[in-house]
Amino acid sequence: MKIKAAILRAMSTQLPYAQSRPLSIEQVELDPPGDGELLVKMQASGLCHSDLSVINGDRPRGMPIVLGHEASATVVECGRGVSDLKSGDHVVMVFVPSCGCCAPCAEGRPALCIPGAVANTAGTLLSGDKRLSQDGQPLNHHTGVSCFAEYAVVSRRSCVKVNRDLSHREASLFGCAVLTGAGAVINRARLQAGDTAAIVGLGGVGLSALIAAVASGARRIVAVDLSDDKLALAKTLGATHCINPKAIKDNSELIAQAGGCVDYGFDMAGAVQAFETAYTLTKRGGATITCGLPNPRASFALPLAQLVGEERTVQGSYLGSGVPSRDIEKYIDLYVAGKLPVDKLMGQTFTLDQINEGFDHLASGNGLRDTILF
Repeated sequence: MKIKAAILRAMSTQLPYAQSRPLSIEQVELDPPGDGELLVKMQASGLCHSDLSVINGDRPRGMPIVLGHEASATVVECGRGVSDLKSGDHVVMVFVPSCGCCAPCAEGRPALCIPGAVANTAGTLLSGDKRLSQDGQPLNHHTGVSCFAEYAVVSRRSCVKVNRDLSHREASLFGCAVLTGAGAVINRARLQAGDTAAIVGLGGVGLSALIAAVASGARRIVAVDLSDDKLALAKTLGATHCINPKAIKDNSELIAQAGGCVDYGFDMAGAVQAFETAYTLTKRGGATITCGLPNPRASFALPLAQLVGEERTVQGSYLGSGVPSRDIEKYIDLYVAGKLPVDKLMGQTFTLDQINEGFDHLASGNGLRDTILF
């Protein structure tokens, strides 16, 4: 079938994207779903820094590629072997397909699925096939989703059925922003009532982490961001201390304004400086957790004597360090119960034709979780 999709043909295009237009809206061919796959109609797709990192070259991927990984969609057709979904069902996309059979999947760590990682790196679906093409030439899939398009074919392992009555705009947030941010707090840190936390970077993932820390009963939550507007929102969401690092002279002042060091420091910005800030705010015996995906060449020099002498822990968290088929439903239940106010994180909406303008807004650092509505 013929569909419209946003194609990226070259990375590192200069801002503003509204002028350079790295993403072009073109007609492409979408093949029918194969065994274990679905044809879905996209309804809402979030604009995330992981997509921006491919556009600007921080996360190199094979070109040309149809981007997008956070979305809510409606099932149109089920391929052979898919018996638990039907046409009309609502699903949330998951950006790491899990085979369910490899060692990490068997250990309950689907984010580390080996065939899933191979497929995502190769720009294919979990099956190893590509369903997107143009003029007979294959196009790469982004993380098995490619949701910046009217329709997509995805693996059944790349989506979770949504049973609650949510709008697609709300539901889309749970596939990446909430899954990643809340999961880092709940699954990776296992934050408990009375613990303290610092959230560095208040994008969709960082704000999701913040509201999860509130829901978990953290007694002190330090929010750090370069945007005063985001800090003001963080305050209304439950942050006890809000810091704009532009006004900080040194680490002593940073720690003082935070009310002291914390049990868990979260880097949600995917930048070395943000990680350094989170690490600085982490107490002796505490854990620093990063969810951001910076350029692969980015590194941080750990003071090993401090790591040992203070019994520090440094951890990564991917896909929320959990099980999406379980966690997405859990987080939606918390949202419906009023304990995880995900709706407060929603930003502007754009059409598919306005996607370059949308990424300009994301790159400015001033927006919340912006969305493409179809």
